[in-house]
Amino acid sequence: MNGLTRPVLISAVLFMVIAGLAYPLFTTAVAELLFHHQAQGSIITVKGTSVGSEVIGQWFTKPEYFHPRPSVTTGSDPNDPSKTVDMPYNAANSGASNLGPASKKLLESVTSRAEAYRSENQLGPTDLVPVDAVTASASGLDPDISVANARFQAKRVAAERGISEQQLRALVDANTRGPQYGVLGYSRVNILELNIALDKIAPRALRK
Repeated sequence: MNGLTRPVLISAVLFMVIAGLAYPLFTTAVAELLFHHQAQGSIITVKGTSVGSEVIGQWFTKPEYFHPRPSVTTGSDPNDPSKTVDMPYNAANSGASNLGPASKKLLESVTSRAEAYRSENQLGPTDLVPVDAVTASASGLDPDISVANARFQAKRVAAERGISEQQLRALVDANTRGPQYGVLGYSRVNILELNIALDKIAPRALRK
């Protein structure tokens, strides 16, 4: 028995050092060296102050800002910790509604969101509401919206800011990112970056 104990203990310690210490330190060092911004959380700063991350959306609701796609994340009820309440873009509780395509509740939610979107953005009867404007992402934290979604919102934001819609459409185009690596996904606009750029051309305190 004693003859087996020594190699087993040595192997256990060796693999703990390699897998539990050396490998994590090596990958962390490589990430910091080659992808420092991403390794630090892809933080966005404004005048030296951190205002969010490129990869986690934020819940903007003021009419003078571009709005993100819906989010169904929840959080603890401050009045009763045993219960949960709607808390859009709660990064501590990422998740989706898990409602299937045939769900009546999902259909009602999408219909209600579409009506609200049409009303607040003054869409015409032939304008198709972008899918991402009425459906939540799987994570509930999507930082991007489609280009069509941003352009439809430009009219409302322009009226609230007192600037031209053409100027805002140009801002949307300037903040549009193409598909990843040119082939993955679709063109999109980061909602936080767009609203920061918006405050630069028509200054207002960045608030949600």
